[in-house]
Amino acid sequence: MMDTPNGQRMPAVQVVLTKLHAGGKFDASTYKVSGGLHGVGVSCVNALSQEFNVEIWRDGFTWEMDFSAARRPASCARPVPARSAAQGAFSAGPVDLHVTEFNYDTLAQRLREMAFLNKGLEITLTDERTADAKTGDPRRAEFRYAGGISEFVKHLNRGKSVLHDKPIVMEAMRDGVEIDIALQYNDSYSETVFSFANNINTVDRRLSPFGFRTSLTRTINAIGQSLGLFKDLKENLSGDDVREGLVAVISVKLPQPQFEGQTKGKLNSDIAGTVQAFVNERLAASGAEPAGGERRLSTRRLKQRGQERQPARHAT
Repeated sequence: MMDTPNGQRMPAVQVVLTKLHAGGKFDASTYKVSGGLHGVGVSCVNALSQEFNVEIWRDGFTWEMDFSAARRPASCARPVPARSAAQGAFSAGPVDLHVTEFNYDTLAQRLREMAFLNKGLEITLTDERTADAKTGDPRRAEFRYAGGISEFVKHLNRGKSVLHDKPIVMEAMRDGVEIDIALQYNDSYSETVFSFANNINTVDRRLSPFGFRTSLTRTINAIGQSLGLFKDLKENLSGDDVREGLVAVISVKLPQPQFEGQTKGKLNSDIAGTVQAFVNERLAASGAEPAGGERRLSTRRLKQRGQERQPARHAT
């Protein structure tokens, strides 16, 4: 809290909360991965808040600093039992923000997403504006998923008829990139694919997320041919064939990511080759294993879809 960064005449926490392009993400040794782009996030939250309070428990003390649009930051320190943690609280400023009412469902969706993406992380959301009619307690939700994105895929497939009970899960560290993929097929004709880079949803749907769709189509065709399932097909399955009924979540974590624009809808870091090689290797290996029945079941269903589509393609 009271550490003074080089060249600054204020505590480190004040630098982070009041100066742009400051923070631990610019030091490669502080965070393993980070989603920050320009070092402006928390500074902007502070600037747009009517009140902002930060508490840091460190070195046997609680260090506290309060910010307000109307006054200079005030700080204090008091003894506290050994603990290492930090928390921040703010109230939105109505002068700069037209809407200051937080939407519970929006927050719950994002926090649930974060818990899925970080296996074992527990997040609690409490809404003191709303009380339970029976107990009088504030509305509360807890998110913790030991299965990580595998449970994310199950959540996305809830209420649907799935072709195999357990999602296919692939995870490993490759070329400095942590790759985590889960997929499961259902009997619908739609595709649901979410991709995340350092916990940030790369929402640009125009491109194959990190090369995943390309490698999935190629590998499914290779598996079908090697198992003799596609002998009577006139041509390989297309990408549309392979993606029907697909629900997948792809999460990558990498140091120093490069995003396109402040909204971070697209990852510019070139990791497609790494992801494609990983998917090809893992899917091909698991499809040939005795326990690969789930993969073969999905492949047979995809073959059926391809047989239905191919006459229509040739007719045009």
